[in-house]
Amino acid sequence: MSASLIGVIDFETTGISSAGGDRATEVAIVLTERGRVVDRFQSLMNGGVPVNSFVTQLTGITNAMVRAAPPAAEVMREAARFVGDAPLVAHNAGFDQRFWRSELAHAGVPAPHPFACTVLLSRRLYPEAPAHKLGVLADWLGLPRSGRAHRALADAEVTAELLARLRHDLMQRHRLPEPDHALLQTLQRCQKAQLPRVLQSLATADT
Repeated sequence: MSASLIGVIDFETTGISSAGGDRATEVAIVLTERGRVVDRFQSLMNGGVPVNSFVTQLTGITNAMVRAAPPAAEVMREAARFVGDAPLVAHNAGFDQRFWRSELAHAGVPAPHPFACTVLLSRRLYPEAPAHKLGVLADWLGLPRSGRAHRALADAEVTAELLARLRHDLMQRHRLPEPDHALLQTLQRCQKAQLPRVLQSLATADT
């Protein structure tokens, strides 16, 4: 698998706590290479936990849809094969990383994939944005959107657009070399006050 591949992932779930028994109801992964989408994976899944009315209203995913979906373990094994060893990116990555690890553990599959977070990156690169929710950033940056918000593939597609814009701005505005996943992780860990110095040092190191 190409070292430049990055998977952009989004889950829909029955709730916010994988440790508390919530399960994923849908997963989508958009595979990107140097900012360009090269493949997609999406599936509903049945983890055996009912969907409450709030989640159905938010996502449109019903109990009937989940009951008809393939078993979660089957979907996650397929998702792991699709990702391979590519690193992952998500918007509010802590949430998706917890469900990625939890659902793969249910399926008996290791989850070594590092995550980068477009919420943290956007807070550092776009502090002037009115908010850093995915829909707000998409509108503020003029990113294309398709599909219903709070469905996994639609949100993964928008997150992939946001990632491409972040990488573009790092290269064009900050004169960085093409940002790989490790560099994104470095930047998201920076304190905001330190970011200009870090960006300058990275740009200087490449000259």
